[in-house]
Amino acid sequence: MTAILLSEVGLRDGLQSINRVMPLAAKQAWIAAEAAAGVREIEVGSFVPASLLPQMADTAALVAFAKGIPGLTVVALVPNARGAERAAAAGVDAISMPFSMSETHSLKNVRKDHAGVLVEIAATARIAADAGVHFAVGLATAFGCTYEGHVPEDRVVRLAEAARAAGAKEFSLSDTTGYADPAQVRRLVRRVHEGVGAALTTLHLHNTRGLGLANVVAGLEEGITTFDASLGGLGGCPFAPGASGNIVTEDLAFMLHAMGYDTGIDLDALLAVRAIIAAALPGEPLYGFTPDAGLPLGLRERLA
Repeated sequence: MTAILLSEVGLRDGLQSINRVMPLAAKQAWIAAEAAAGVREIEVGSFVPASLLPQMADTAALVAFAKGIPGLTVVALVPNARGAERAAAAGVDAISMPFSMSETHSLKNVRKDHAGVLVEIAATARIAADAGVHFAVGLATAFGCTYEGHVPEDRVVRLAEAARAAGAKEFSLSDTTGYADPAQVRRLVRRVHEGVGAALTTLHLHNTRGLGLANVVAGLEEGITTFDASLGGLGGCPFAPGASGNIVTEDLAFMLHAMGYDTGIDLDALLAVRAIIAAALPGEPLYGFTPDAGLPLGLRERLA
């Protein structure tokens, strides 16, 4: 079976999008339970000023906790080189930096134009190299933007190539606003692969308009091997109006298993993690079809 990496981003992309702050103990329980279920990579938070996102104030403590779990890759998002310094000092395994393909979104999200972000990418690449930390760049709003609308594919390729020249080691294509469709996913993955080759490994997709899992299948067909998802479908981008709806981790894991891919995840154990979020954030909407319907009769035997 082909191995697919499912990267949990709910603790960052999910929690940054809701007003309430999840207690540290609940976040730690969430991380421990997902890792025990077989999730091998978790983005535990972001190194941004607590005044901007108080939900992320305990990210360093979460990194320290998660680093004690054998086999878990601990990732943190950083908006700039200053955040990268904090992440490296905290001991992360990998740093992820967003690079918005829409300059309008970039100015609202990180307060820098494209040239300014490339400067930060180069500085972060040096920090990551010195610390022995993997450095990935997320090509945000690659499929469209709620401020600018259409984002030209030529621009996405050009900026990806510029980011690689500045020192980025890995890339994801991010459907920040939920604009992507399967045909566009196939086309843009091919175009960016032509520009940066095997450095493009990941899709970060939203289910805002119900096409999240269809877009995953399109990515699989183009050789993508890593997909981001959020437990319970928490999250979206607070700087992109209407960009609700990360792909539900539980639904994605079920689909991949049903299709015969190897994620290393125990589906029953993964479904049980949902209770931790529900208890810590009572009344917060959680999404997903698989948690409601349960696993199909005979699935466990078929996959054994």
